[in-house]
Amino acid sequence: FHNITRLKQLENMRRDFVANVSHELKTPITSITGFVETLRDGAINDPEHASRFLNIIAKNAARLHAIIADLLALSKIEQDEGSGSLPLRPGNLNDVLKTAITLCAPQAEEKRVTLSLSCPETIAVTMNADLIEQAVMNLLDNAIKYSEPGSPVVVQVTRDGDAVMIAVQDVGCGIAPEHLPRVFERFYRVDKARSREFGGTGLGLSIVKHIVNAHHGSVSAQ
Repeated sequence: FHNITRLKQLENMRRDFVANVSHELKTPITSITGFVETLRDGAINDPEHASRFLNIIAKNAARLHAIIADLLALSKIEQDEGSGSLPLRPGNLNDVLKTAITLCAPQAEEKRVTLSLSCPETIAVTMNADLIEQAVMNLLDNAIKYSEPGSPVVVQVTRDGDAVMIAVQDVGCGIAPEHLPRVFERFYRVDKARSREFGGTGLGLSIVKHIVNAHHGSVSAQ
């Protein structure tokens, strides 16, 4: 007898991924095709409508580009993770987190969300600085998007034995407990309509998970 539960889970996740990526790509492609046909059928001669339709086409093309860019980034991280070839070097974590917060500051200011950092000034970590920066930016992006205007988002670093824990905390709308174990899966969305409204690709948290895995760490949501 062989326990194939894990294999079945992987098979189901792979099937879900193919279905989800097909849906995520099909939606903007359908929109682009539809509006191109509308323009061909005469709408291009109506300046007001033509301009609006072209803006919609451009928005959906940008969405396709974002999804494909995230898929490629995820694939590269997974390859490095699987082969153990991710270059890791000692560096100051505080500097990396400050950069991530600075890059997310314009988005936070627009939403009137305050960003703060609680981290020792000199905390050395063996890491890929660019990827840790990307992971924290992805978490900050989510925290800002789902926070109410005027609320705080805090990045806090603590030591846990030999490990370092980075926590990104917000007081946004929250996630129901049944969704928490799955939020780091590719294209898993708690609220599909709201997530797309905010412009997410559905891959941000999956990228975070694989960056953390490549650093021999773990990630979770509460």
